[in-house]
Amino acid sequence: MHSLLSRLRYAGVGVAVLLSGCNMEVLTPKGDIGAHEKSLILIALGLMAIVAIPVIAMTLWFPWRYRSGNKKAAYAPNWSHSTRIELVVWTIPAIIIVILAAITWTSSHALDPYKPLQSEAKPVTVQVVSMDWKWLFVYPEYGVASVNELAFPVDRPVNFQITSDSVMNAFFIPQLGSQIYAMAGMETKLHLIAREPGSYDGLSTNFSGEGFSDMHFKAIATSEDGFKDWIAKARATQATLDGESYKTLAQPSQKAPVSYYGQVTSGLFASVVNKHMGDMSHGEMPMDSHHDISQADMPMDMHHHEDGDAVSSNTTPTQAEK
Repeated sequence: MHSLLSRLRYAGVGVAVLLSGCNMEVLTPKGDIGAHEKSLILIALGLMAIVAIPVIAMTLWFPWRYRSGNKKAAYAPNWSHSTRIELVVWTIPAIIIVILAAITWTSSHALDPYKPLQSEAKPVTVQVVSMDWKWLFVYPEYGVASVNELAFPVDRPVNFQITSDSVMNAFFIPQLGSQIYAMAGMETKLHLIAREPGSYDGLSTNFSGEGFSDMHFKAIATSEDGFKDWIAKARATQATLDGESYKTLAQPSQKAPVSYYGQVTSGLFASVVNKHMGDMSHGEMPMDSHHDISQADMPMDMHHHEDGDAVSSNTTPTQAEK
């Protein structure tokens, strides 16, 4: 027994050492969506523990109880059935499954990433483009853009419009919640809000090649004045993000530094979406401020059908930037 306790002690120390490098950001949410998702994780864990903990305990207790040296244990070699045991092992898991199903149904609709957040504050629209291997953030309402740095005010919803200019990626800010995919030729949407100021880690969670491990960005939640200062800093930059500079930026690179663009060509995000739509967009669209986007060349917006399935539709450039 002493030997067993000693081994368990060493195992516990080993687990603690291995987990010391883990970052529990998902369990320290700073926004409404993240807080709801944390609750779901804990509720699901608690319900599963109702079964898991007794099973683990019994796997340890049964060998000890019915060891060959314990003469007090009942010996029943012909035992084969117990109605009471059958009721327990089937009824409790069934109840847990029903509860989890109800929670899953309601939370899937309540936390739909395409569902705008209810708030009296005006949302901030950010258009996100995943590249090899960096993130581009365009602010169409302010005419600025940034690479690998994102800023927004606390207590204001952020409406993300997300696409990819390369392979499929996944956009995720763990402390704010809800990972969503970025796909070439498509626009996905995500709505988040931060309730505490801070600098939060963002990353890609879908392997996308050689530079994937360094595909990180900072999400800065700040005050209204701090956000205005950040926009002013971006506008003060002389760099312009137009067709030519975008092609340069889109070249594969690793560990790209944070950079800003004080001016952005109108319709850039729609052009990035359309150039991957093949015959639907009649070829790659030039990304310059003089190009008129026709109704046939609108970006594909992934939205939800009445029965819950995701379908695509054409949207106007104005809709794409709202």
